[in-house]
Amino acid sequence: MGRYILLRIASAIPVTIGVLVAVFFMVRLVPGDPVAIMFENRGRPNPAQEEAMRGNLGLDLPLYQQFARFVGDVAHGDLGTSFRSKRPVTDEIMLRLPNTLKLTITSLVFSVLVGGAVGIFAALRKGTWFDFSSMLAAIASVSIPSFWLALMLMLVFSLRLGWLPVSGTGGWRYLVLPVLTLGLRSSAVFARITRTTMLDVLGKDYVRVARAKGLRERTVVLRHALRTALIPLVTVLGFEIGGLIGGAVIVESVFAYPGMGQLAVQALSQRDFPLIQGIVLITALSYVAANVMVDIAYCVLDPRVRLG
Repeated sequence: MGRYILLRIASAIPVTIGVLVAVFFMVRLVPGDPVAIMFENRGRPNPAQEEAMRGNLGLDLPLYQQFARFVGDVAHGDLGTSFRSKRPVTDEIMLRLPNTLKLTITSLVFSVLVGGAVGIFAALRKGTWFDFSSMLAAIASVSIPSFWLALMLMLVFSLRLGWLPVSGTGGWRYLVLPVLTLGLRSSAVFARITRTTMLDVLGKDYVRVARAKGLRERTVVLRHALRTALIPLVTVLGFEIGGLIGGAVIVESVFAYPGMGQLAVQALSQRDFPLIQGIVLITALSYVAANVMVDIAYCVLDPRVRLG
């Protein structure tokens, strides 16, 4: 198992290098002069300001030196200085990162618990009204755009009923609507995958043998069938983490939730390239780390991976 984990971590190294290269060229490949674009809404900079900004971004160096400097700064935790706030990009991100982690992790837990439970019950009651209605609701949840769902939830639960706050951050009540908006689509995906895998597993011979021994249905489902059914669910989990991170940009903007998604939208609107570069880098590396952890969980659930 240890060798497998080391191999999965080693396989993430080329991906990480690719992320660094992509983020590095993100600013350099922008059409036009990056410095002129950053000053677009602030008037034409004087030569001294323009030269200082080029030095800050490292654009006055040869390309290979720029990349070496970029990698070295990232290795030391230095992502540059925000053009908007004049503060280190790392400080700007760390100020918002806990809120985004709270939102995405809560949404992920909600998605797995709700989607998994609905999928299991739908498989156990195949062909019933619960099966058809839950799968119909899952298809609808996947099809609904996040921004429209967010507006409808705000209209019903905040403006009409007054149960939950419209925007901002604070206690658990501020998380309910963003988590519902972000998590419903993923829970629908998990419900459909869980139902399909459970139906396949429940037809296996070892499940029939467990039932023939007189074991309770709860024991058969939870101890014998569910662990095998979780393996494809863990695989999908890696893709859904990326979807949750990407969806947080829209959800945080709609609910004015002070996370990295809202910060990214503000940085884009203000042409703050160092901040944009830092947010993209942290988000991409988080996605790579999450997929490595998913691969390790896959190994724990399926001994055949370790044997292979």
